[in-house]
Amino acid sequence: MKQKRESGEYAKYTKKENLLIDRDIAKMERFLGGLAGMEKLPDAMFIVDTHKEIAAVREAKLKGVVIVGMVDTNADPTGIDWVIPVNDDAVRSVKLVVEKIAEAYAAGRAKLKTQNAK
Repeated sequence: MKQKRESGEYAKYTKKENLLIDRDIAKMERFLGGLAGMEKLPDAMFIVDTHKEIAAVREAKLKGVVIVGMVDTNADPTGIDWVIPVNDDAVRSVKLVVEKIAEAYAAGRAKLKTQNAK
C-alpha cells in the first residue's frame, strides 16, 4: 500500500478515500512495522501478555515459531511452548522477568560466540 501511495496509484480516489487509506497504512505500520525488515522467521518469540497478544500467539503457532510467554491466571497456557507463570499486569514483575530474559539471551549469545570462535 505504501508503494502504491508513493507511485500515485491512489490519486484517482477522492480526498476522503485517500484519508482512509492513509489511516489504514498508519495502522498497519503501527502494528506490523517491525516485521517489514524481517528476512526470515524468528526461531523464538517472547510474549509478555499472551492473553492480550492472542493474535501473535496464533500466528506464531501457525508458522511453527517457538513461544516463550508470560502467562497470567486469565490466559490459556496450552498454546505456549515455554510458560512463565507471572502476574503480567504488574509493572515490577514484568520488568523483572524481561530483564532476566534479556540477561539470559545476552549470556547465551556470548557463549555461542566463544564456542564458534574456537
